[in-house]
Amino acid sequence: MTHSHSDMNIDDPLADFQALTLTFLDKTRTVYKKGHGPAVVVLHEMPGISPQVARFSRWISEAGFTVFMPSLFGRDGAVPLADEGAAVFQRVCISREFSTMAQQGTSPIVNWLKELARFSTEDTGQAKVGAVGMCLTGNFALSMMLEPSVTAPVLCQPSLPLDDPAEIEMSADDADAVARRLTEDNLTARAYRFEGDHFCQAARFEKYQRIFGSRFEAKSIPDSAANPDTAPFFRAHVRTPHSIVTQNLIDKDGEPTRAVLDEIIEFLHLRLDP
Repeated sequence: MTHSHSDMNIDDPLADFQALTLTFLDKTRTVYKKGHGPAVVVLHEMPGISPQVARFSRWISEAGFTVFMPSLFGRDGAVPLADEGAAVFQRVCISREFSTMAQQGTSPIVNWLKELARFSTEDTGQAKVGAVGMCLTGNFALSMMLEPSVTAPVLCQPSLPLDDPAEIEMSADDADAVARRLTEDNLTARAYRFEGDHFCQAARFEKYQRIFGSRFEAKSIPDSAANPDTAPFFRAHVRTPHSIVTQNLIDKDGEPTRAVLDEIIEFLHLRLDP
């Protein structure tokens, strides 16, 4: 797999992405676009669009998709630094756009992301959209299924709510609506976590499976498969393996994290190709 920015220890200028300025629901954000083919909305993890997140988006675009990567928080393209990342995390936790604690329901920002999914179908001329969420944004990919164009949700280490490892970041009504959608349209959601992940524990996946049954296809991979060479924010604040397709991915054939990447690409083709 090739990409134009290969050093994960320096800021990524994102120069090979087209930076769109999009306004939905009176909120304007930068969305980075790259590639051709069906749309895949890539939702970055805490604390922002890191070089590893950008690398993941490049891999998705090289696989035959148009990536739409909205900037949700943090400094775009930045290596995740410990103090800067912690400050971003604190701002997000008090933001009204994100439901970070239990009993807060679905994050309001999902409504903006559903509008982005609709826009991406018009922009690409393709009817179906994939969504990949990770960490704090993990469950957003599933909630986006309330927009009918979204047919391929992928949840990488969904980490909300932060205060209850056995809960999911969704209102009961939204969970019911997504469950109906999965069944009626014969769809599935894919989900991944490391076995020892403190922020996405087994109890959360068990809750998903109680609600969505066999429509929720989950996989946990051993902590020993994680790349230990992570950015300063992760070394300081994320003490267990966590970021399957970004920080902790080992980009070599035969590695379990690389197999997850390949599975995700295969799933997107299965659900999105005309």
